[in-house]
Amino acid sequence: MERLTISLNDQLAEQFDVVMHKRGYFNRSEAVRDLIRDLLDTVRVEEHAEGRCIATLSYIYSHHESELASSLTAVHHDHHDLTLSTMHVHMDHDNCLEVAILSGSIKNVKKFANHIIATRGVRHGKLHLLPVETPQEHYSPDSSLHVHSAAIA
Repeated sequence: MERLTISLNDQLAEQFDVVMHKRGYFNRSEAVRDLIRDLLDTVRVEEHAEGRCIATLSYIYSHHESELASSLTAVHHDHHDLTLSTMHVHMDHDNCLEVAILSGSIKNVKKFANHIIATRGVRHGKLHLLPVETPQEHYSPDSSLHVHSAAIA
């Protein structure tokens, strides 16, 4: 394991310790490791804009908005090739949470997510995207060759 030593001014170190403890970290090393992992994921998404990804799209909307639920369902159906699964939660009398698991090209997943988030009546939308490699596996159970794609992070 590599050892890194960093220097922080007192104010920055104090602010970091407060946030670190609020998030449940017991030591600075694990908090810094998670920050580095997050940065590396961000860079991977930026650098692999033409690649494939797996993602979650979470958003909250009011089910009282006229035709909004039907409109969102129609958008998902129009992009059935990206949507692997959705979960719908009734948060309270007015608000619903939907979480969609998506898979496809980074470009198409981002475009789809932006469309959903920008829909009038949708609030608090967030896309969490992870780039993946998709090697092609050849499989022949009964001499009829066909190709499978396997997502590997």
